[in-house]
This record gives sequence, C-alpha cells and structure tokens, in this order.
Amino acid sequence: MSGDAYREAPGDDLSTWTRDQLQRFIHDTNGRQLETARVAAQGQAYKSSHSEEDRRQWAKLSLLANRRMLDNPEPHSSMRVARQDFALRMWVIDRLGPDDTDPDWSPEALASDTLDALTLTLAQADRLAEGWRDRPIEQIRELRWHKNLTAHLDQLIDYLEPGPLRQRIVAWSATRLRLP
Repeated sequence: MSGDAYREAPGDDLSTWTRDQLQRFIHDTNGRQLETARVAAQGQAYKSSHSEEDRRQWAKLSLLANRRMLDNPEPHSSMRVARQDFALRMWVIDRLGPDDTDPDWSPEALASDTLDALTLTLAQADRLAEGWRDRPIEQIRELRWHKNLTAHLDQLIDYLEPGPLRQRIVAWSATRLRLP
C-alpha cells in the first residue's frame, strides 16, 4: 500500500492484516478494493483456529466491506451484494450458531431480509418458471437472480420456528428448484 494510513500494514496481502488494519482500510477505500477486503475478512472468518467470537467479528467485517460496495453501485451490484451477504450470514448461523440478539446472525432476520430482496412474488416466480426456456433473456436473468438469492433457504428452514415466515421460506425453496 502506498498511502500513509496503511504504511504500518504488512504488505499488499490483506489476508495478513489485523482486523483493525482491515477495518480502517474498509472505511477509507471504495470500489474493487472493497471486494478484496471482503474476501480477506471472510477468509479469516472461515479459519477454525480462531475463536468463535473472533470468527464472528471477522464475518462482521466482511459484511461491512460487502455492504460498502453499495456506496458506488455497479450494474447488478445490489444482487451480488445481497447474495454474498445472505451466504455468509447463513454460514455463520449454520457453523457458529444463531444469535437472535444480532440481526446478522438471526435466522428470522435472514429469512425476512431474503424475502424483502426478492423483486418477484412467489406466484410470479412460479408462473415464470413454467416454460422459462422460452422467455426473454431479461426474464431468465431475473429468475436466475432469484435462484441465487434463495440458495441458502434449504439450510435456513431448520432454524425457523413454525409459522407464516417459515411457510413462505419453504414455498420459495420449492419454487427455487424450478428456476433456471
């Protein structure tokens, strides 16, 4: 890094940085560098040699970098950011356990956020999934985005209490199988 703010940082390999160094970098940077920081923080979250609390903190840092990518949106970046957000949150819930005191690690919050991110209703997705090969490329792309945004639903179902939210997630999970 050439900037003075990162002169103490050990080289350009962000995976070797401390959490504090990476957090400062995330707050001070933008663009594609945020993706590099997101991946570095996520890699640390995956390390089983860290304590569960450290892994959660690294995951939070990865989520921060990911969400900051929305500050300078590129085409379709909101879908990519949402997909990455949902996947990491599901991973933490599944591997480190849910935590209803933190919305990032709450299965109900993840289920609600997922449903809120979908631009099609369940009925619309179901209808468009029928004969999707004959649809215009834009509709196929939108169906594919919905499939990607709901990739974690099968894992999430077991963490949800019976009720309307769980029923909606189960229904989307079934429809997901029919999407391109």
